[in-house]
Amino acid sequence: MTPIKDQVFYQILNQVLGRVSNQVRIQVWDQVLDQVRGQVGGQVLNQVQDQVWGQVSDQVRSKMI
Repeated sequence: MTPIKDQVFYQILNQVLGRVSNQVRIQVWDQVLDQVRGQVGGQVLNQVQDQVWGQVSDQVRSKMI
């Protein structure tokens, strides 16, 4: 291969790899975001449920006593 063909080849390769890596990066980033969102959301939900459940059970307990 001549240097010019090499340059063109690497430019095309870089463009293709760039597009692929961008798509992969976006997919991976979405997965990471979903996992983080799920974990954080799950923790927040659990805390809220615990609080609400605590309040409800306290009310029920106070009425029963």
